Amino acid sequence: MTFYDGIYPFYPRQRTPFIFSLDLLTVILVFLVLAGTFCLILPGIRGKSRLFWMFRILLSLFIGAVIVAVNFSRDWATGGVKANTTYKSFSSAVVHADVGLWVGLSGINVTLKGDPVNQLNETINYNEMFQWTNILDEDYAEALERGLPSPILYIAEKFTLNSPCGLYHQYRYAGRYTSATLWTAFCCWLIANILFSMPVIFYAGCMMVTTGAFIFFSLASFATIQNIPPCNFTMGAVSMEAGFAKGTLGFAGLLCTLLGLLVVILDSVVPETLREAFGVSGDVEGEQPALGKQYLNPGFVEGKDINTHLHGDFKVSLSSRKVNLIL
Repeated sequence: MTFYDGIYPFYPRQRTPFIFSLDLLTVILVFLVLAGTFCLILPGIRGKSRLFWMFRILLSLFIGAVIVAVNFSRDWATGGVKANTTYKSFSSAVVHADVGLWVGLSGINVTLKGDPVNQLNETINYNEMFQWTNILDEDYAEALERGLPSPILYIAEKFTLNSPCGLYHQYRYAGRYTSATLWTAFCCWLIANILFSMPVIFYAGCMMVTTGAFIFFSLASFATIQNIPPCNFTMGAVSMEAGFAKGTLGFAGLLCTLLGLLVVILDSVVPETLREAFGVSGDVEGEQPALGKQYLNPGFVEGKDINTHLHGDFKVSLSSRKVNLIL
């Protein structure tokens, strides 16, 4: 449908639906590259420790990838409804479509997919993004200028600053505090991995428990939106449910907590075995260092034999070439 000379009143170019977040895809690819790089060097690790190192590294990368990826996910809360609704402004044409709402930490996505997809001589398949960072009213005003379908504009209007539903403040601030807590959990995860390469395994376990605690704090921060009154939508009841991101993050938090507690308990029971498993060495508290055969610089004895004598708590036997220290 055109006005004149090929000018379209709506959608001047062929539109394609939003498929996958590029930020989320970048995070996944980065961690996949790290995992692939480790798999390449894995054959160089000898003995039975190879399987332990593989399990340890891949599990740690999984936890780190989940913590970062959910920051860019739009699957924290989802809702949808099947409705017969008007398609465009100033038109009485009605379409049968699935309207979906996807809430993330940095904004929302509103989807519209026709059933069937081709109706009114058009392909009805949209996925529009509205960001908190730009103050959603700006994205909403731009959507009005672009002439997006009425169902998308109707849902987006409920999240604007002046909407009586009050969804903007609740979801935006809940997402802000949740994101800040998650980045804190990511920093704790980095510190824990650094400590695992040192002879302070106990503190590494404590940091893993701390990582799990901040993950649960982030889930609690986002759960505050459940206290807001539901907003009525004229096109039908849009019930919000927990998304895949919350379930995955909860699993990662539980995994962090259990692994951290396990490390803390094993460090108290079998510290030497645990250090050996992680490939680190260090003096155990309260244990005297073992002294073996030591050698003395010949320049200190000037070619003379020195009789055996006591020095402090050690019996020192000196010759012209070597010294034996015996407890």
